[in-house]
Amino acid sequence: MEKPDGTHQKLLPVTELNVKQLRFYCDKDCLDFETTSTVAPLEGMVGQDRAVKAVEFGLHTKSPGYNIFISGTSGTGKFTYAEQAVRKLAKGQQAPQDWCYVNNFEDASHPVAIRLPTGTGAIFRQEMEELLENLQNDVPKAFSSEDYEREKVTIMKEFQGKRGEVLQFLNEQAAELSVLPQWSPTGFMALPLLDGNPISPDEFEKLEQEQKDKIEANMQKVHDLAMDVVRKIQHLERETRDKVRELDGKVGLFVVGHLMEELQEKYQDNQDVRKYLEAVRESVVKSINDFKQPASSEEEGPLALFKKTAQEAMKERYGVNLLVDNRNCEGAPVIIEINPNYYNLNGRVEYASRMGVVSTDFTMIKAGAFHLANGGYLILNALDVLTNPGVWEAMKRVLKTKKLYIESLGEQYGLIAMASVKPEFIPVDVKVILLGSTHIYHLLYQYDSDFRKLFKIHADFDVQMDNTPENRNKMAAFASAIIKKETLREFSRAAVARILEHATRLSGTQAKLTARFNEMVEILCEADSWASIDEASMVDAKHVQQAIEGKRYRANKYEEIIQEMFREGKYLIDTDGVAVGQVNGLAVMGIGEYAFGKPSRITANTYLGRVGIINVEREAKLSGAIHNKGVMILSAYLGSKYAQKTPLSLSASLTFEQMYEEVDGDSASSTELYAILSSLTLLPLRQDIAVTGSINQKGEIQPIGGVTEKIEGFFEVCKIKGLTGRQGVMIPQ
Repeated sequence: MEKPDGTHQKLLPVTELNVKQLRFYCDKDCLDFETTSTVAPLEGMVGQDRAVKAVEFGLHTKSPGYNIFISGTSGTGKFTYAEQAVRKLAKGQQAPQDWCYVNNFEDASHPVAIRLPTGTGAIFRQEMEELLENLQNDVPKAFSSEDYEREKVTIMKEFQGKRGEVLQFLNEQAAELSVLPQWSPTGFMALPLLDGNPISPDEFEKLEQEQKDKIEANMQKVHDLAMDVVRKIQHLERETRDKVRELDGKVGLFVVGHLMEELQEKYQDNQDVRKYLEAVRESVVKSINDFKQPASSEEEGPLALFKKTAQEAMKERYGVNLLVDNRNCEGAPVIIEINPNYYNLNGRVEYASRMGVVSTDFTMIKAGAFHLANGGYLILNALDVLTNPGVWEAMKRVLKTKKLYIESLGEQYGLIAMASVKPEFIPVDVKVILLGSTHIYHLLYQYDSDFRKLFKIHADFDVQMDNTPENRNKMAAFASAIIKKETLREFSRAAVARILEHATRLSGTQAKLTARFNEMVEILCEADSWASIDEASMVDAKHVQQAIEGKRYRANKYEEIIQEMFREGKYLIDTDGVAVGQVNGLAVMGIGEYAFGKPSRITANTYLGRVGIINVEREAKLSGAIHNKGVMILSAYLGSKYAQKTPLSLSASLTFEQMYEEVDGDSASSTELYAILSSLTLLPLRQDIAVTGSINQKGEIQPIGGVTEKIEGFFEVCKIKGLTGRQGVMIPQ
């Protein structure tokens, strides 16, 4: 072929390929086992070396910001590997400490967080429950003892004596002034006396004015004395109450000190617990009256429904809310939160309603996934984190500050104005592993500046791996692991070979194996089911084939509908003979998880003009961006090839006949070129050869995807129209 510069371009040879050259055949003899029963189950990951090394490095790096984002197509095993790798590493690490919340006796709305050695949180809670029980039993006993009653009686007798002396003095002074003092619930009255008898109001009016003035003056003196007596008695009462309170305090301090002595000694090295126990001691002594009543005596009646029991009130004040209990944790915790909403991740404060009254306290604080994973690892789905309100920002805040606050999401947005508690923050050290698509990773990396600082490790799982003997053996080991995990029948060597062939088909190239392990698991399980139906003791190649065909049959309803339309002549296509300006192109259609090839007649009409190539699909808005690009590249090639000296006086229209859905991709650009050249030269093209392949501006044919589906799609149509033995598909090398 002559180039514009006069040189000649060498034409690439055309090679006919048979079916064995177009697909990978796995010889069962290359597998060194008879059945999977002798194959050791796979440990670790296969075909993802780069991603595995990234994850391992991220897990072992303790510096801030080295959280991990694992991306990749669904089904590549990234979640399974992440869980296995994290659990394996965590098992050899130390279990973290326990955390609990206790009452803040100075401000109950701000509960105090206490850190305890691993596994001792439950013990401390039990010890506080026993302390409370002992206080409720021993304090009433101490206050009902003879010694206490004797001292209290002595104090009361002293009070009564002093009170009697004061009243006696008042009575004596009143008698000298001929006034009778009288006390009543409403106050004090001074009654005048005459000859030792009370004077009635009428008699008082009959007295001389001088005598009346004297009596009134005496009554005022007695009244003043009475007020002074009242003040003295009140002072005596205060002194008596203080003495009784002091006595109660001494008794309470003795009982509490005796009961708490062992606890204080046990936790003397834990500053937080020691400080809390001291606050408990002071609170109990101050509120010792609350413990005087035996725990068994509860208020009864309708009002009791509105009140907390004494036991509930005591637990609310002196109980321990064990937030994180790691006593059964073997190594560092690994938490997988499948529903990472705001409260499941950060914890919450719950509320209780009693007869319509809503209340809360520190005992209603509940842990979130961050609490449970503290000192370990937290695995989350990135999409779930991003779609739950407030979760993404809250997670970043925790990772940046390493502090975990339990707050109400409603209060943050100003939606709820309800009295609540604000617990003290808990310091956290958590490595987060996010799993999501590559698209999500790049969006976050581009638009969230915090993301790149917090997730410095990116492990990207590939959808395929090299088709090497080593990887084929690992795939057999993977099959063995699934067989043992799911308790399936053992697979024969031929069955495994057929699975490897299918893995190659799914990858789209003979040089690769698929890394979408979920699809392989489905085939393994379904092949076992077919063996069960066949009442076979082992899964053989035919059962694997039945599983593959059954899976296809369940999904290819629309493919059969299209084939039926070809059979009925509703879709026009020629699979034999020749035609001018007409080529059979190939497209891949996807319905859900199933993809299949569909031949389409591509036609070109050419005529004089200067419009150039008219892409009918584009004009009808049925052309995707990549297809538009392919047509423009085709135009550029024609121009560079045939319009170096003279402008092209050409108008050409291109279309996919009977294609009413959107057309995208550039794999038909070479096919469109052949149609245009055929129309220009009036040279006919074989209709028994379908064509696929894209073209660049230099006229080179480029590789494309979906070749397997395209070949199979054209073959099915040729079967419908009639096989001639000459039909085929032209594909790029």
